Amino acid sequence: MSGILNSSIGRKFAMALSALFLMIFVLQHFAINFLSVVSPDTFNEVSHFMGTFWVIQFVIQPILIFGVIFHFVMGFVLEIRNNKARKISYSKNNPSDNSTWMSRNMIWSGGFILIFLIIHMIDFWAPEINIKYFKGDMTGLIDPDNVNSGFRFYEELVHKFEPIWRVALYCLGFVFLSLHLLHGFDSAFQSVGANNKYTKGLQGFGKFYAIVIPIGFIFIALFHHFNH
Repeated sequence: MSGILNSSIGRKFAMALSALFLMIFVLQHFAINFLSVVSPDTFNEVSHFMGTFWVIQFVIQPILIFGVIFHFVMGFVLEIRNNKARKISYSKNNPSDNSTWMSRNMIWSGGFILIFLIIHMIDFWAPEINIKYFKGDMTGLIDPDNVNSGFRFYEELVHKFEPIWRVALYCLGFVFLSLHLLHGFDSAFQSVGANNKYTKGLQGFGKFYAIVIPIGFIFIALFHHFNH
């Protein structure tokens, strides 16, 4: 593993795989969150299952956390190495002629997304972990009639989207995610060698994903803000 990560191609390949893994998680996360719009009861039930099933909690969740950390650390490492590798100054080489604005600023969009992700985890993940594993409440997580039942997923979601500043932050975060994905999806498939007759189809799917999924998250935030 260390040998792979010591090469430029290996690092880009590992970065691409971690990105594709996180995109699958984001899609799954969106599907569950969208249930809060169409069926609060179903959203609570699915969230309860995701929050208590031991495979998800003790196998998939640690892998996901590792994937997030790895992706961001590798992204910053690649950016630093790329900056050091540039021997031609911008005064002699206009970067806008050879690359898009997004490709030159992935580090900044990634940094904002990281800050947004930390706030999101403080909002939702940290309280859930506190109640389940520090307070020991693993049974009545979705009982709205029991004031001592602990974390109630739908009620907490609605409560978090009441302040307009938090909704604005979330919307901005998903705008940056969209911009990040628009470049990152193509880059990821190029890094894993997916440059063939399916390339145009993959690029079309990537643009669709990068636009529709963030817009979907924004819709969820705005829906709960204006309807409760």
